[in-house]
Amino acid sequence: MARAFTFPGQGSQAVGMGKDLADTYKAARELFEEVDEALKQNLSRLMWQGPPEELQLTENAQPALMAVSMAVIRVLEKEGGFNLAAKVKWVAGHSLGEYSALAAAKAMSVADTARLLKLRGQSMQKAVPVGRGAMAALLGADLDTATAAAAEGAKLGVCQVANDNAPGQVVISGALVAVEAAIAAAKTMGVKRGMLLPVSAPFHCALMQPAADAMAEALTKTALTDPSVGLIANVTAVLVDDAEEIRRLLVSQVTGLVRWRESVEYMAANGIDTVVEIGAGKVLNGMAKRINPDLRLYNISSPQELDAFVKTL
Repeated sequence: MARAFTFPGQGSQAVGMGKDLADTYKAARELFEEVDEALKQNLSRLMWQGPPEELQLTENAQPALMAVSMAVIRVLEKEGGFNLAAKVKWVAGHSLGEYSALAAAKAMSVADTARLLKLRGQSMQKAVPVGRGAMAALLGADLDTATAAAAEGAKLGVCQVANDNAPGQVVISGALVAVEAAIAAAKTMGVKRGMLLPVSAPFHCALMQPAADAMAEALTKTALTDPSVGLIANVTAVLVDDAEEIRRLLVSQVTGLVRWRESVEYMAANGIDTVVEIGAGKVLNGMAKRINPDLRLYNISSPQELDAFVKTL
């Protein structure tokens, strides 16, 4: 069995996430306290009590999702005797999940990861005034069609493919007028539906360059070591295990395409037969099932799922 661990991105957050882990395991409680201390913020209370509109703010959702993922990892390690480097071939994370993957692989500390994600969220939100940018899912579109539709939209402003998530699920991002024009163009190309997404900023497009600049500066001041297991990077969809290359790719990722479909295909083509989604929600496994139905899939976000997974080892 060759395993990959995957880590979810924004959109998987929900009030209450991680609470049952903290109630059940000391290692999880300590992890949430570590994140709260690093941010000088009671993020765990917000995660468990809400309000949801505050949790959904990008600057809160990003470190919060990482915290849940890392709580699972800590419990596996401290209470399950799990050695990631011995039991997992590769890690990968969707957008902010890439930071969770790197923390899990010991490339950066949890405290530094929390601070970086707080800054990443704040910088992304500041980069474009609310209402000026948009993202849209083109349902039923392949990458070529989405790229062609985005090119039509780009005649009116920034518009590019942001996420190639799974067959028939591609997301575009950019200026609102350009994205709306791309949706209209996509319909003439046979795309079933173009749907504006309820997001607060146009992630993974050129409008995020101010955020990329902020992350470049912050990452130069952050200790980053080679990960204990290789990372399948968002923007290249291939293996990377060098810290300096990862530092560069994390900056590119802010404005670049998240090549998730290709990442999962690369894993499957190189011997991965089991994918374990670590943290809140089941979004990534839903995508993985569409990308390659032969993969064995597990989710770990609750004590019950954690115990069930440990029994498979």
